Amino acid sequence: MKMKLSTIALICTAFLSTMLNLTPTQAWIRGSVDLFAVLPPGSTGPEGLAVGPDGNVYVTTFGFNAAGPVAGLGQLYVFGQNGKLIRQVSIAGSSSHLLGIGFHPTTHALLVIDFGNAKVLNVNPNTGASSVFMTVPTPPASTGLNALTFDKAGSVYVSDSFNGVVWKTGPSGSGGANATAWVTDPLLATTGVPPFGANGLGFNKAGDTLFVANTGNDTIVKIPVNGGSPGKPEVFVNSINGADGLVLDSDDNLWVVANQADEIVVVDPTGKAIAKLGDFNGVDKTGVPQGLLFPASPDFSKDGNFLYVSNLALDLRLFNQSFQSVDSEWTHQVQRYTISRIKARIPPVGPGSGNPE
Repeated sequence: MKMKLSTIALICTAFLSTMLNLTPTQAWIRGSVDLFAVLPPGSTGPEGLAVGPDGNVYVTTFGFNAAGPVAGLGQLYVFGQNGKLIRQVSIAGSSSHLLGIGFHPTTHALLVIDFGNAKVLNVNPNTGASSVFMTVPTPPASTGLNALTFDKAGSVYVSDSFNGVVWKTGPSGSGGANATAWVTDPLLATTGVPPFGANGLGFNKAGDTLFVANTGNDTIVKIPVNGGSPGKPEVFVNSINGADGLVLDSDDNLWVVANQADEIVVVDPTGKAIAKLGDFNGVDKTGVPQGLLFPASPDFSKDGNFLYVSNLALDLRLFNQSFQSVDSEWTHQVQRYTISRIKARIPPVGPGSGNPE
């Protein structure tokens, strides 16, 4: 008699729970990862992801496939809430290497980080026409603009993974002028692997704290904010394996993408992990990854019921052979790139976990 792997896994989980005297709610309940969308043939790995005001999912690509870098203009893909591709847009004046994206909270302008040209672009999501929204004073070769977020006043904050900086500009951008280095700190730089320091970032509801993921250090850095000015950064939490993009929910929980663990780690405002969601389930015969594979950027659906996640599926050995990771052989097999969706639900944690009953 044949049994499905999922059935065997459930039996094993029940057996272990019995042996260890645990109730099911005391273990991590990772839930299922839905395949929300597959990018068209010829696409490179998706990195930036944002849910638009219209509820559609907007995705930019990093310009690398399993064989290496791909030249040409950067690409924007727009998916409907049913996962169907609505349009593909080439972004004028861009490099092929795009990273974080976001919709301005008041103007609804789509901002796209052009990693290859060290700029932030204001992009028309229908035509691909673009203008320069922000530049920085550091030469492009040594700049690693990565992710962006907004404060309540609409100012824009951009992480710089190579210089350990968070840049800031006003709601209308700096155009051809330079942004301001809002905070610079060793905690935002790294010598680790992956070789990206400051990455995903987001404010809490009060706006008095900015959280920044440091990918190479596996940390989340906490920066107090007073009157728009930064205080001294400190490590908020350690040991999130490849902390990449992050997003905060209405309870100020941080949903952090762990790109080297292929999971989402949910951390409460005290720094305690309260959920680990999703996992990697292999690459199928057509080269499509199942589940999370080098996940990068998260965002919630407009109703808050789902979390969308881009799967960069990046082989780090393309940058340096010494960057072999546990996923490298898997990412090398990928031929088509994906967006995942998981239910944005934190499973209950039972007695004995440290929570009150």
